Amino acid sequence: MGRMDLARPSETAASAVAPVGLPLCVDLDGTLLRSDALIDAVLALGATSDLLDALRVLPEGRAAFKARVAALAALDPAILPYNKALVAWLRAERRAGRRIVLATAADARVAHAIAAHLDLFDEVLASDGVRNNKGAAKADSLVRRFGLHGFAYAGDSAADLAVWRVAGAAVLVNASPRVAQAAARLAPVERRFDRDEGAARAALRAMRPHQWVKNLLVFVPVLAAEAAHDGNSWLIAATMFAAFCCTASAIYLLNDLADLHADRRHPRKRHRPIASGALSPSQALAFAALLLGAGLWLAGAADGVLIVLAYGLLSLGYTLRLKEMPLVDVFMLAGLYAIRLYGGGVATDHGLSLWLLGFASFLFLGLAILKRVAELGDARISGRTLARRGYGVADLAMLQIFGVVASFAACVVLALFVQEKSQAGIYARPEALWGSVPLILFWQCRLWLSTARGYMHDDPIVYASRDWVSWCIFAGLLMLALVASDAAGMFSPPGS
Repeated sequence: MGRMDLARPSETAASAVAPVGLPLCVDLDGTLLRSDALIDAVLALGATSDLLDALRVLPEGRAAFKARVAALAALDPAILPYNKALVAWLRAERRAGRRIVLATAADARVAHAIAAHLDLFDEVLASDGVRNNKGAAKADSLVRRFGLHGFAYAGDSAADLAVWRVAGAAVLVNASPRVAQAAARLAPVERRFDRDEGAARAALRAMRPHQWVKNLLVFVPVLAAEAAHDGNSWLIAATMFAAFCCTASAIYLLNDLADLHADRRHPRKRHRPIASGALSPSQALAFAALLLGAGLWLAGAADGVLIVLAYGLLSLGYTLRLKEMPLVDVFMLAGLYAIRLYGGGVATDHGLSLWLLGFASFLFLGLAILKRVAELGDARISGRTLARRGYGVADLAMLQIFGVVASFAACVVLALFVQEKSQAGIYARPEALWGSVPLILFWQCRLWLSTARGYMHDDPIVYASRDWVSWCIFAGLLMLALVASDAAGMFSPPGS
């Protein structure tokens, strides 16, 4: 009898009643796990010689590749993103006396480690380095073990249709509508677990749109050049803003892939879409490619493609390696801020004062160091070590000194910039600009004090966006700019 002739269920299988008490065989990737164990292991290897070593056995077959990756990258079962609703149901079924089997295409080393961690399964069926236990091969092994229609099977993908064809019941976990309909025609559906968040929504969260506020820097050259009346400059700056947003979001996705295992150990970052399994690595790569393409296309429309390309390459270098190098990482972060400012100036053809660039560089360096100080302070309290960072808790005091000095230096350079603008004769009330110096200094001091008290978010920009005092300071800066320009004469004395 051929493999496809094992069973020919009727089209009315969906309306049938699922047999009660059948052994329940559970898939791993995408079902028990909200991720793929093989992809997780490959990401754990990263761009290392171990990955090259694993790739050398790929011609021997997928099972051999899985075995080699599993041997080189020991996944920690404790941090993997499990489907909590499914696990809870499986535990209830097992307490009721049902036999629970882990039937997976993952390598046996990985499968047994997960089974030991969960203490849930009575038996494990997995790939063995020679035979890839997936699709039709898994169906054959389960039929030999339990008999035709002698088991229920929990799965999620089109590859599981071959198993549902010979199963006595189906449990659908995060299955797409197409797969769910096909599975329901093959076996009676015992239970269904739907995904709690769609890929598009998860991707939007992973893109971190709240971080786009950093890209508003592209508009600064238009304001600094007193070109607020120039609609074309605003249009070009808006195009560059969109280009930086797309590119930055693509890099965030790639960064989360590179930091996957470190994020899963972090008390807050483990809830990020990729780390939590809400967005798969393959989906993240697809969205990243689309965003990078859109970013470069938009940059080309604004004649800023080289700048955005440089930003993307530097960001990628930071993600892959530079973030692990002490001091290099914070200077690189400051440089990425400055590139946004410079890109806005070049695209709109409004040159930037060296004083403004100097102020921005010191300001961004201080914020970058503050970010590291906040991370180290959190690590000191929780007893964790920072993954993929070149710092330890012992560096905290020195980094605080570096950061505070950079913050005060930024305000000194800001004062020189204000002096230059005051003498340029382009402001009706240039003396109002001096108010920006104490406001900026107060804002930075507040950030440092909040960090010392343990209030700081992982990112100072995110913290500031949620801090009402920061919003009041920003409103004050805007008011000072309006008073200084007095474009409509609204602040001039009567009769002047």
